[in-house]
Amino acid sequence: MVVRAMDSFTDADFRRTMWSALRLMAVITGVAIPLVWWKLGWQSAALLLVGAAISGSGLWEWLRLMTAVMVRMDGVAKARPMGMVLAGFFLRLGLTVVLLYVSLKVLNGSVYALAAGLALGVFALTVEGLRLMKAWTV
Repeated sequence: MVVRAMDSFTDADFRRTMWSALRLMAVITGVAIPLVWWKLGWQSAALLLVGAAISGSGLWEWLRLMTAVMVRMDGVAKARPMGMVLAGFFLRLGLTVVLLYVSLKVLNGSVYALAAGLALGVFALTVEGLRLMKAWTV
């Protein structure tokens, strides 16, 4: 078994992994929403969608933040201002809190559907991380 060194993990590998996780999350959400709607009702399906949207936006924001940091560290290209990236990160964090509060107050669906939607990001990253480990141990 040949194991690649961590220093061969590139910025492109990181971006590819994050985009794959986002695509996997979208596919799982697209399959799960009709099932949850059928079994638990539209409010629970909406809560699942809210959780998945929050989780997906977190992954996307993490991708933006890490890309900005990596560009600064590499010094190859002109980096975007870090203040704007951080402002977007904290704005998304605040909007997440508001969206969670409003969706729990307005929608009378299953909280477990919301939790499942929030957990989709962790699940997708875990799957992509395992795929990456498998690809590196050839």
